[in-house]
Formats: sequence, C-alpha cells, structure tokens
Amino acid sequence: MFGVLKDLFGGVEEMVEMAEGSRVSELMAGFEQRAAGRSELFRSIAVAVNQEYVQVSHVLRDGDEVALLPPVSGGLR
Repeated sequence: MFGVLKDLFGGVEEMVEMAEGSRVSELMAGFEQRAAGRSELFRSIAVAVNQEYVQVSHVLRDGDEVALLPPVSGGLR
C-alpha cells in the first residue's frame, strides 16, 4: 500500500486470502468496506498486479503481488 492507504490500513503490506478465480474488484471491495468512511478514496485508485497496471476485472492468481496506488497531487514547479 502507498500514500494515504498505508496510513489508513496501518502498513505497507498485507496478506489476503481470496477464493480461486477472485477478481481485483472483489479485493478492492473488501478494502473499501474496511475503510470506514473513506470509501471515496477507492474511486480513483490505480491497481497493479505483479508490477503491471490492470483493470478491476483482472483475475487474481495465487502468489500475485497487488499494489494499490492512490491518486497523487503536487509536483515540480
């Protein structure tokens, strides 16, 4: 987890067990449910599986590394 998600969930890494054939959307729904009043964050999160951006319809496999990337702001002036 990165940025505000790291603070929200108390760490950068978490192991999650999912049923075979689960999709990214199901993983995201579980995290959104745990986000207690911060579900708006999940409308603009990018997701990468094994370091490649994926859609929420992507099917997860055993051992996949999923990165949740919240939107960022700012930059160089």
